[in-house]
Amino acid sequence: MGLKEQLMQDYKDAMKNADAVKKNTVNMVRAAIKQYEVDQRVTLEDDADIVKIIKKQVKMRADALSDFVKAGRDDMVEGYKKEIEILKSYLPEEMGEEEIKAKVKEIADKLGIEANMKNMGVLMKSTMAELKDKADGSAVNKAVKEFLSGK
Repeated sequence: MGLKEQLMQDYKDAMKNADAVKKNTVNMVRAAIKQYEVDQRVTLEDDADIVKIIKKQVKMRADALSDFVKAGRDDMVEGYKKEIEILKSYLPEEMGEEEIKAKVKEIADKLGIEANMKNMGVLMKSTMAELKDKADGSAVNKAVKEFLSGK
């Protein structure tokens, strides 16, 4: 079952179980997917494209969550945390910090890159090309900086 079908099934289940948060969250993702399809005049069948949309939704909610925390809106914080948790359940497992560091070292060795900050662009580009859907960009950036600074 593809991700699109999974979202539809989860939407139906959430309605049957009267789970308003999950129903609304899944419906918002389905609407974002539909909006993308209409805007681009395509039909998304590939799960990788749908994962990108879900990641964008997670990022939007995470940004809003930090704003709600700063503003002291505890009523909104809890709801957004639940939404992020629901959305992350549809994403593939991301690599851990140690795995990312090992991969950065492996790529640097393969390319013959020395620990020098001048090589940041080359190493970052190569690493992100290989890990784009498997790891968070900020975690990769941190690992690359640590490697290049010799830590």
